[in-house]
Amino acid sequence: MGSLQLQDFAAGWVGGAVSVFVGHPLDTIKTRLQAGQGYGNTLSCLLTVYRNESVAGFFKGMSFPLASVAVYSSVVFGVFSNTQRLLGQLRHGDPAQPPALPDMLLASTLAGFVSVGIGTPVDLVKIRLQMQTQPRTAADPKLKPAVPGFPVYRGPVHCFRTVLQKEGLPGIYRGAGAMLLRDVPGYCLYFIPYTLLCDWSTPEGGLSPSPSSVWLAGGAAGAISWAVATPMDVVKSRIQADGVYLNKYRGTLDCILQSYHSEGFKVFFRGITVNTVRGFPVSSATFLGYELSLKAMRRGQTETSP
Repeated sequence: MGSLQLQDFAAGWVGGAVSVFVGHPLDTIKTRLQAGQGYGNTLSCLLTVYRNESVAGFFKGMSFPLASVAVYSSVVFGVFSNTQRLLGQLRHGDPAQPPALPDMLLASTLAGFVSVGIGTPVDLVKIRLQMQTQPRTAADPKLKPAVPGFPVYRGPVHCFRTVLQKEGLPGIYRGAGAMLLRDVPGYCLYFIPYTLLCDWSTPEGGLSPSPSSVWLAGGAAGAISWAVATPMDVVKSRIQADGVYLNKYRGTLDCILQSYHSEGFKVFFRGITVNTVRGFPVSSATFLGYELSLKAMRRGQTETSP
């Protein structure tokens, strides 16, 4: 694999790191709305978290995503870009050939499958930590953590280790089925609108989209993708938050049926507002970080070439 292909992975890492800083506070609100109890609407949840846990409450569980989402984003962007390049080589004999819609669909689908393998443990740890409404040290460690809200985990490493010890590898990959159903269509509606919008906004003969075009296309793609992905995101969040105190759900279908019977169809759209609002700036930051760092690396490579 040449340096040009590796640049996509490196640029994806930058985009992922930037996106965590931008999006984690709203991600915490989204998780509490979807898997928590008694938060009401988005504004009510935001105010409740701030009153009870101050600003730090919005950043719970961020250290693990910051370390891992960058790697996760690196792999997703690297797989997507290199799959497109490989398909261009196979179909047209030119890896730089602009991808057709079927090529983007296949590359997005593959990126979605790969994302589940890396992303499920990351999301599990993040959600378990976000659902702890008080620090572990504030409670009596002798008490049995049998009620929601009781702090079970000391941090991301302790959370990962505890789940692995108690539930094994299946516990680490709890919610993988729901995540697959979320991410495969989600990434198709992430990369394809972004590519089409960038092509549409780039002048004839332009080599790359402007930063403003990247910001707008990335934000729109993120909002579209998250709006469509919200129903399965609700299911995934519930399954992954479930194992802390109880084991209520037996799987993806059971979670869907129980959620529907107890709360109706509207439950699958819980958090759609915060998901869509959050999707715009997070995806804008991701794509800007990716495109600008990729452009900088390619410019550096050109300048150093003999």
